[in-house]
Amino acid sequence: MGPVIERLTGDALHGAIAELTGWELRGDGLAIERKYAFADFIEAFGFMTRVAIMAEKADHHPEWFNVYNRVEITLTTHDAGGVSQRDIAMAKAIAALVA
Repeated sequence: MGPVIERLTGDALHGAIAELTGWELRGDGLAIERKYAFADFIEAFGFMTRVAIMAEKADHHPEWFNVYNRVEITLTTHDAGGVSQRDIAMAKAIAALVA
């Protein structure tokens, strides 16, 4: 069994989200979300491919939705029952792909 992944709560959660640009806490407080818009479907799909490769290497996979040039991403750590440092790190890495 791997290490226990701690859920971020309270000030730790809000402080971590404050470090992110464009990400918001989902209404139930158990995930972070962000919407991206690209020039076209190919650009959106290329972004999703880069995220997928990164997510596979990190063994931390997003929940997402794509329509044409839009990609909506939700990050949560199911093992922790909410947002963990893994989600914050993934959000930063995703943001770096489009910076």
